[in-house]
Amino acid sequence: MIDFENNIKKLYSMMDKCSICPRKCAADRNSGQKGLCNTADKIFIASSNIHRGEEPPVSADNGSGAIFFSNCVLNCVFCQNYPISQLGNGKEVSVEGLVGIMLNLQSRAVHNINFVTPTHYSAQIVKSVHAARKKGLKLPILYNCSGYENIETLKLLEGTVDIYLPDVKYSDDETAFKYSGVKNYVEINQTALKEMKRQVGDLEVTADGAAQKGVIVRHLVLPGNIENTKKALEFIAKELSESTFVSLMSQYHTAHKSNNFKELSRSLTKEEYEEAVNYLELLNLENGWVQNL
Repeated sequence: MIDFENNIKKLYSMMDKCSICPRKCAADRNSGQKGLCNTADKIFIASSNIHRGEEPPVSADNGSGAIFFSNCVLNCVFCQNYPISQLGNGKEVSVEGLVGIMLNLQSRAVHNINFVTPTHYSAQIVKSVHAARKKGLKLPILYNCSGYENIETLKLLEGTVDIYLPDVKYSDDETAFKYSGVKNYVEINQTALKEMKRQVGDLEVTADGAAQKGVIVRHLVLPGNIENTKKALEFIAKELSESTFVSLMSQYHTAHKSNNFKELSRSLTKEEYEEAVNYLELLNLENGWVQNL
């Protein structure tokens, strides 16, 4: 039996000297000090609406109830949502306000509550979800994250999160530091994904194809970085399982600071993406989705 009230207390206590994310910056966020995520104790949301552009079982027929949080624990130079993740665009919302947003989205017949870039708000999310459950929220909770997660935080999300949608951005630490400014990405990311898989298993869907539980792993193919992609896919196939659902994304475009890097200052080529798709098939990763380019 999971003690959710105790989990909420533990998550908030982790914000005293913040260790919510793997950067463990030790900011006293509960007293209003901003961490490396540029966030203190208040919730900031950029938008909330029906999202129809996610993976097929996430959006399904009626769309996903997407809530985009402001700021991020990473500093990705190519971030396509940088006005939200890096510039912090958004408005302050209370826990009660977040509860109301979730219930409103449910009333619009979405298939899930999709928390986008949620890591640094883990404490507030667990508190708000369980308050919303008491008021009638019945939808699956989807945690749409970078995959750079503290294992202790993830363990306190167990029972709250039904669907994990993490990235595997990198398969070597040098590339991770170069493009996202964090150290030890690979070990942290791989440990996190194994914990997610332990909690919720492989993807499960309803009779009409809507996600109910499980893990979907995303990987964005970066131009000039095909070996990074191949090693990332190898990790998924060999250490998570060939049955893992993978979303292999081709939607890279130059954004934010990507033009500072020669290899990122161009579009992904059709040949690069086809090589990634072929390797996906070679590894027998048959569950999931590829995109057109």
